[in-house]
Amino acid sequence: MSAADATGSAAAAIRRKPRVADGSTRKSRTVRYILLILFLLFVLTPVYVVVITSFKTSADTTAAAQWSLPETWTLEPWRKAWEVLQPYMIRSLTLAVPAAIIASLIGSANGFVLARWRFPGANLVFAFILFGMFIPYQAVMLPLRTTFNELDVTRGVPTLIIAHCIYGIPICTLIFRNYYATVVPMEIIESARVDGAGLIQTYARIILPISISGFVVTLIWQFTSVWNDFLFALFLTQQNNGPVTLGLAALSGGQKVDYAASMAGALITSFPTLIVYIVLGRWFIGGLMAGALKG
Repeated sequence: MSAADATGSAAAAIRRKPRVADGSTRKSRTVRYILLILFLLFVLTPVYVVVITSFKTSADTTAAAQWSLPETWTLEPWRKAWEVLQPYMIRSLTLAVPAAIIASLIGSANGFVLARWRFPGANLVFAFILFGMFIPYQAVMLPLRTTFNELDVTRGVPTLIIAHCIYGIPICTLIFRNYYATVVPMEIIESARVDGAGLIQTYARIILPISISGFVVTLIWQFTSVWNDFLFALFLTQQNNGPVTLGLAALSGGQKVDYAASMAGALITSFPTLIVYIVLGRWFIGGLMAGALKG
């Protein structure tokens, strides 16, 4: 056997030899697991209180009994919360779905043009679009409401759709610009130009079919933001035509708060966003990372 063969056999034997974790490695792993369990308990403790409270009667929802299981399990708080929130839930769906889709489509078109179809002043336009991300809701709330009143736009779901689409365009544009700059090769755009495809044809036939991951990110982002919004809903809608956040506030308000129904309402309100994350979550991280690799 040559020296090279002996060296190769020894290296292979070393690779096949199982690695034995020393005491410090096992101790570090144990500490890591303990910290993870403590963090998990810290996060799940409020969830536990909300869930068990939603099945309690009004007599059981006292400060002394907030940690204990219900003495009498009941679905009455859930029935009461659903009766109050049902029309608000429908309005929120008619608000969040179109607002998320419209903002994502506009952001996708903007991102494609800014990333792969360059024009003079593109960076300046992109900077102006991104500036909208840094304007807080509170700074534009009264001017926005005054503008809608001057235009004689009735406060309600259509008003909120317009507001959320405008506010969602900057973040959707940023996500799609980075996504297209990373994922879409410039050679594809050049080939489409050689074949005689214009801007709209290239976008519709080539870009949109490969944009699923980007749309998943923006749709989840926008749907969650619109669904959970309270400030826009408070200023731009009324109690009889507002989204579910106003309904949840109405359910929790009053001189005597029904904590069980409020907790049930909070869980009912969170179900749609939870379903969206469960259904689309496997594409979310991939699309987010694809758009984060290049700025």
